[in-house]
Amino acid sequence: MAVSDQDVLIAGVGMIPFTKPGQSAPYDEMGSTAIQLALQDAGISYDVVEQAYAGFVYGDSCSGQRAIYRTGMSGIPIVNVNNNCSTGSTALFLARQAIASGAAECVLAVGFEEMRPGALGNVFADRVSPFTAFDDACDALVDVDLPVALRFFGGAGLAHMEKYGSTLADFAKVRAKASRHAANNPLSIFRNILTEEEVLAAPVIWPGVMTKLMACPPTCGAAAAILVSGRLARRLGLRTEVRIAAQAMTTDRPNTFEAGDMMYVVGKDMTRRAAEAVYEASGVGPKDIRVAELHDCFAHNEVVTYEGLGLCGEGEAAKFIADQDNTYGGRVVTNPSGGLLSKGHPLGATGLAQCFELTQQLRGAAGARQVEGARHALQHNLGLGGACVVTLYERAA
Repeated sequence: MAVSDQDVLIAGVGMIPFTKPGQSAPYDEMGSTAIQLALQDAGISYDVVEQAYAGFVYGDSCSGQRAIYRTGMSGIPIVNVNNNCSTGSTALFLARQAIASGAAECVLAVGFEEMRPGALGNVFADRVSPFTAFDDACDALVDVDLPVALRFFGGAGLAHMEKYGSTLADFAKVRAKASRHAANNPLSIFRNILTEEEVLAAPVIWPGVMTKLMACPPTCGAAAAILVSGRLARRLGLRTEVRIAAQAMTTDRPNTFEAGDMMYVVGKDMTRRAAEAVYEASGVGPKDIRVAELHDCFAHNEVVTYEGLGLCGEGEAAKFIADQDNTYGGRVVTNPSGGLLSKGHPLGATGLAQCFELTQQLRGAAGARQVEGARHALQHNLGLGGACVVTLYERAA
């Protein structure tokens, strides 16, 4: 399909290996390195960039400037973005909008995170939490004393088990699949292959619902993308293999709290609405998707998300897993990078790391992870609080 002037193309991507907290470079160095890699991949210098969107969650205001200034100080608009776990894809969403609207022709999206060990929690304890309504909904549905993310996503997994008959073994199979994929990803933090039995034998977090290996770890890292218009790509002779065919961002509706379902509390409805908007805008359906990066912060959320994205029917996730339709040789290779479960989850970087992986897939440059014959790639990035971004990439030229 020919490239048009109005297309939004991924001209360059960059990503650094994710690492454990305490073992990374400072956030500004990580962010700057990812930017430089993306610029090199695009074959342009920083002075071509007209706007920048910098995503991070755990950092002071204007950390984006600190990271980007290491690359250059050209006076362009720099917007700092914080949207919880969907921060990186929110930066991508804004960068795409800037080009699609005609406001700019070359935009940088970068995400980085320098995290601390341990469970996530509120930083500002002296004011009302943005999660108060979510906590209240969870308290009414989940009776277990665990850190917040474990309660939320474990509760969603339990709801799926009770409603559709999925099992702890299904979640273990998803985690084992992630490890097999990550073994071929040099940027993943965990590359050891796990069996379903090893996942089930890991320390128990929530009896009958979750073991330790079913949760993603906090990690540090950075990733970046250079987005350009089709017009600029032709004028400068830039890469044109991958375009964003459609993209949607959704936030919560009242049913998040009123449905009485933990799957809704963690964003299943946001996922469904964002996916449907992307399918409608692009004319591409879930049956056309051969590769996807989705938000597997817990194995439980991957299972719920299969159905939210329409990759399988409602209540059919267990069969989807049993038939191995979520891996190589099946219908949709999900998280060929290893996903958050194996690659790690530095919050601000995750959405752009997904962009990195899917761009490489559509370029045919993913090496041993390559999904053959993929013309479309789907990205799903979810943040509680809440926001969901679904992006459809297409091989253009």
